[in-house]
Amino acid sequence: KEDTAKFQDSVIGALIGLGMAVNGKQPTKTTNAVMLEGLFTTITNVNFDNTSLDALVEKIRSVTNTYSGGGCSGCGCSGNYDYDMDKLWTADEDVRSAKSLILFGLKGVAAYAYHAAVLGYENADVNAFFYKALAAVGSDMTVDELVPLILETGAINLKCMEMLDKANTDAYGRPAPTEVPFTIEKGPFIVISGHDLKDLELLLKQTDGKGINIYTHSEMLPAHGYPKLKAYKHLKGNFGTAWQNQQKEFENIPAPVLFTTNCLMPIRASYADRVF
Repeated sequence: KEDTAKFQDSVIGALIGLGMAVNGKQPTKTTNAVMLEGLFTTITNVNFDNTSLDALVEKIRSVTNTYSGGGCSGCGCSGNYDYDMDKLWTADEDVRSAKSLILFGLKGVAAYAYHAAVLGYENADVNAFFYKALAAVGSDMTVDELVPLILETGAINLKCMEMLDKANTDAYGRPAPTEVPFTIEKGPFIVISGHDLKDLELLLKQTDGKGINIYTHSEMLPAHGYPKLKAYKHLKGNFGTAWQNQQKEFENIPAPVLFTTNCLMPIRASYADRVF
């Protein structure tokens, strides 16, 4: 909705301020974590809660303020480091398009980096690029100057995907094609959605031997291909189809649903009490 979109713009504006303040400096683990959280939060189907988005803006500002004398000069802000997002959306259409490519690409990189970080993996080049690229989005660079940065965004994305693949395979083995049942067996069960394989592993460990079956949903489906995850016999199969169908498929579902990261649609009353 429009109000949530504006709160998400506030998050991005604060992140651009953080990028301008930190670019060229050495960020801390805390700074990197806030950067990943902020970018990831604004991806489609992650967060619809305006209160938490507003709190995240304050969290980002607090971190930015620790970098005294950051690159705020000339950004047009007043009282904080936030970039005015209206300057982006009302810019020349080619500049707006180029910066949007970079910005939306960064969000995807942040999602991959976030999941890799959960498994203990990070890359200094990937982390440094977030600040460099966001500083560029907040700058007066021309399209000709932005095009190389767009290409670099793609290269960094590939590097980050390689890191996440290594993190997943080191933790859970190399995935292989696997036949996945779509039938639901009798008995209590839990449905788990999203991308976070670590959350699935923890759930499988906690339910092992308790007579509770686990079913993946939507973008958690690839988990069945990893040897160390499919070794759990109570990981039975997949429930439902794609994330956009969840409101219909979860109607009065007789089981809890665990969301891990994104793939979340606005929750309906018929299953709201069973969502975690």
